[in-house]
Amino acid sequence: MQDLQHLLSQYLWDCQYQKSLDPKTIKAYRIDLTQFSAFIDQNGLHLTREGLMEYIAQLHQRYTPRTIKRKIASVKAFCSHLEYEGLVNENPFSRLRLKLNPPLILPRTLPLSAIEAILESAYQAKRKAKTKEHRNTIVRDIAVMELLFATGVRVSELCALQYEDVRLDEGVVKIFGKGAKERYVQIANPDVLAVLHCYAETFQKDMEQAGTFFVNRCHRPLSDQSVRSIVNKYSKLAGVENHITPHMFRHSFATLLLEEGVDIRYIQRLLGHSSIVTTQIYTHVASKKQRDILLEKHPRNKIHSI
Repeated sequence: MQDLQHLLSQYLWDCQYQKSLDPKTIKAYRIDLTQFSAFIDQNGLHLTREGLMEYIAQLHQRYTPRTIKRKIASVKAFCSHLEYEGLVNENPFSRLRLKLNPPLILPRTLPLSAIEAILESAYQAKRKAKTKEHRNTIVRDIAVMELLFATGVRVSELCALQYEDVRLDEGVVKIFGKGAKERYVQIANPDVLAVLHCYAETFQKDMEQAGTFFVNRCHRPLSDQSVRSIVNKYSKLAGVENHITPHMFRHSFATLLLEEGVDIRYIQRLLGHSSIVTTQIYTHVASKKQRDILLEKHPRNKIHSI
């Protein structure tokens, strides 16, 4: 078998240029696999079932079940690649039984009232803007937050939107998700379409220059960090406590649709999840909401102790 480090480099190249995986996924693979390779080399081990068992044993001494599961998944994907390419005689995972049950961490969501307050703070700021430049920046900020909530798009997907991906006349957004998977999401709300039209008309030249739909003050593509700053800024203006992230708009989008009775398979397609198992995490959030409602609103509460 070839040198392990060389095989890792080939695999990461394949992930980037053949599979077109998300840069963040590749970064996580690189970190996890570099750590795995270093452990194997430093301990004089090989890519065998025994080597994996020792590696996993030391993971349990250092990390939480959730992190362990991710790191093992990275190594497992690498080994499956080696098996597929015929670079190993046997996949070391083939006879390895693993059972990891990381604690269920529910997505953090926002109540509709909080989202309304955040958006309202931005619209108020636009009405109070004293200069055209300031007003235009706020229009951009509103468009960003409205699209986050209207489509449930990931921050990375939003920043990667190309100028031609947002078809406002048709009310459709073409989104490239993880693994270069393509999906289309409709925008039906007239208020959202109106603010997107306003933004597009204002920044058309900048968008054509940058090539992306959302741009910054320097006429360059908007960054993930800029989107986080936008959400944080208007959350504070609205007096919404706790640390609010753009991804919470995505979680809220899914959970609120589920609470309205939308089929989970449709939500799966909207979110771009390859497996419905990923989407089902939102059923736990919706169930928690249901419990809170019943605890507070159930008519049995009006019956005094008998």
